[in-house]
Amino acid sequence: MIKRFFTVLSFVALFLKTQAQVIGKPFPDMVAETVDDRKVNLPQDIKGKYTLLGLAYSKKSEDDLNTWFSPIYSKFIQKPTGMMVGLGYDVNIYFVPMFTGINAAATGTAKRKALKNTDPKLLPYILFYKGELKKYKDALDFERKDIPYFFVLDADGKIVFATDGAYSDDKMESIESVIDN
Repeated sequence: MIKRFFTVLSFVALFLKTQAQVIGKPFPDMVAETVDDRKVNLPQDIKGKYTLLGLAYSKKSEDDLNTWFSPIYSKFIQKPTGMMVGLGYDVNIYFVPMFTGINAAATGTAKRKALKNTDPKLLPYILFYKGELKKYKDALDFERKDIPYFFVLDADGKIVFATDGAYSDDKMESIESVIDN
């Protein structure tokens, strides 16, 4: 029992250390594309307001990335109606599947699949990255390829919050808290 406690404690400490290492750093330059091949330069093209980025670089991590689509759409993208009009968020949102190494050749197929299988109202929030991974693994502390990573950037493109893994209400509350402040 004690051994298990220290194993869990070690994991939590590693998680907090890893996340803390990226806080305050500028998000590294990345050129990504929309499904219709329009280039988006991160963070340059998104400066001026808060941005939530979700990045995934394996099939398993994409599955967990997908758990975030509906909650993020409901919370940050969908326009409030009725008495809630005017109370929504003004934040950039992008989900970024990353195609690297031999998988880079699958980018076109992934775009076509997204066009066919993704709700059209979500398509503007999906970017595709094709290229090198090492730069981002080093800068963003991508330790595990089987989980997605999420970053909240401030208006200047600096990382102010980071989390990873599948969606949870606690993670969403933390993201909201950072954006609300």
